Amino acid sequence: MQRTLVLLKPDCVQRRLMGTIISRFEDKGLKIIAMKMLQVTPELSRQHYAEHVEKPFYPSLESFITSAPVVAMAIDGLEAIRVVRDILGATSGLKAAAGTIRGDYSSSRQMNLVHASDSEESATRELGLYFNESEFCSYEESTAAFLRADDE
Repeated sequence: MQRTLVLLKPDCVQRRLMGTIISRFEDKGLKIIAMKMLQVTPELSRQHYAEHVEKPFYPSLESFITSAPVVAMAIDGLEAIRVVRDILGATSGLKAAAGTIRGDYSSSRQMNLVHASDSEESATRELGLYFNESEFCSYEESTAAFLRADDE
């Protein structure tokens, strides 16, 4: 099992696509173990996007991510990092395949609705920015036996 961070970005919240997007993860059998809505501050933006702070596009990125609330989620599942990123599609909605979240709902590189961690290291770091360990609610799903084999 892996754990990953997913952020429903300001455009997702403003367009009222939160439920639609969350259902895509749940329909896939991924388990949401923490979720909250928050306003990203400039300080949190700089921590989250630390590798981009010195790049010329960073000011517009910060302006966007702090423009409206986001929904942060911790998601568990088999190969969750890859599976979530596959569900999202390519970063640019113009290049994302139909059937992916970005392919179906985005036509922008920056306003692409959702952020997801790209590696286990990023997931660990990013989850720590948005959640305390006590906020993770692990639970056994009654449908687990119908989602995957015991040896998976």
